[in-house]
Amino acid sequence: MAEAEFPTRFGRFRIYGFARTGANAAEEAVALRMGELQGEPPPLVRIHSQCLTGDVFHSLRCDCRAQLEISLERITAEGRGLLIYENAEGRGIGLLNKLRAYELQDQGADTVEANEALGFAADLRDYELPAAILRYFGIGEVRLLSNNPRKIEALERAGVRVAERVPCLPAVVSAEQYLRAKKEKLGHLLEGF
Repeated sequence: MAEAEFPTRFGRFRIYGFARTGANAAEEAVALRMGELQGEPPPLVRIHSQCLTGDVFHSLRCDCRAQLEISLERITAEGRGLLIYENAEGRGIGLLNKLRAYELQDQGADTVEANEALGFAADLRDYELPAAILRYFGIGEVRLLSNNPRKIEALERAGVRVAERVPCLPAVVSAEQYLRAKKEKLGHLLEGF
């Protein structure tokens, strides 16, 4: 829907805006592209779900900002890659419901239990828009910066081959309980937890 030059402290990107109209609402995402995406090896790609509390306010309840920065640093170091930033706050439950989940976590629930207590699945994301964005750029194979096996499965189902999963682990971990729940209950690939 839109594109522009996008200089950041990590490097110079080009930003693209995307929208998809679904049955219930419009879904939006942006993609930050650096360099040529075709060629060998396949480009580094990060699908990052919006996290206002982590990405903007530096919350220590999650590792979202750390993963975002790791991804931008890795893409910049290679001089090519794509970061897709999807509007899927709280694994798709939305900002206010995420804050309600925080209240339940303060009372002892983990991240999965809190979402489920609010009547949601542990993870509502489907990754259809990110897969469509990859097709828009003509990307059929990626090296995916992720710890989430559901992202790998979703891309493979959409016809995008994940040639390599590149771990996206922060050096300093402040949200151990959160990460342990993601590993044990959502199957995230988190070595050391």
